[in-house]
Amino acid sequence: MTVAGFTFNPFAENTYLLSDETGEAIIVDPGCYEPAEQQALRQYIDDHQLRVVLLVNTHAHIDHVLGNQFVIDTYKVPYLLHEADFATLRAVPSYAANYGFPGYQPAEPTGQLRAGEAVRFGNTELQVRFVPGHAPGHVVLYHAPTSTVIGGDVLFQNSIGRTDLPGGDHATLIASIKSQLLPLPDDTVVYPGHGPATTIGEERRHNPFLQ
Repeated sequence: MTVAGFTFNPFAENTYLLSDETGEAIIVDPGCYEPAEQQALRQYIDDHQLRVVLLVNTHAHIDHVLGNQFVIDTYKVPYLLHEADFATLRAVPSYAANYGFPGYQPAEPTGQLRAGEAVRFGNTELQVRFVPGHAPGHVVLYHAPTSTVIGGDVLFQNSIGRTDLPGGDHATLIASIKSQLLPLPDDTVVYPGHGPATTIGEERRHNPFLQ
């Protein structure tokens, strides 16, 4: 599995494009709002002759969903989100303009992500792990063959997701990390929603929130 990352919007949100040898791909957390950002994503897909088959959100805070409708309109794909974050998604239009995104276009999920189930594209299968705390319906996607996690805003390099937003809870987030992420192998690479990639081993040893 190939992971291509793009950093979009004023929140410096990481959007991920996952693909494999079949040419099929999925887009996770499209934060592309400006036309130039949308074009950068589309150009990469065109240049690599990829076939986008699915849109997934790890959670539905505004910086992770700004490009949802663009992706749906451009690639005509299903859109999956955990049901516990539907309310988070539906709240975005009420505050989008206040955050500088008056042109935000809301999109409605066509299906649900469920803990323990798989997201599939091409020859690739990603395990859905439920990790609430930063958002009520937050999930991560785990690819065991390459020891890769697409982590959203749960675990960062030497940090964790904020829990002061609606639906956030610090104790729940720590419990999620300890039960769903820390048991993974030390060399597991975590691609977070903001900032650089890290590994489970590094965060187990050095993350001050997990000591």
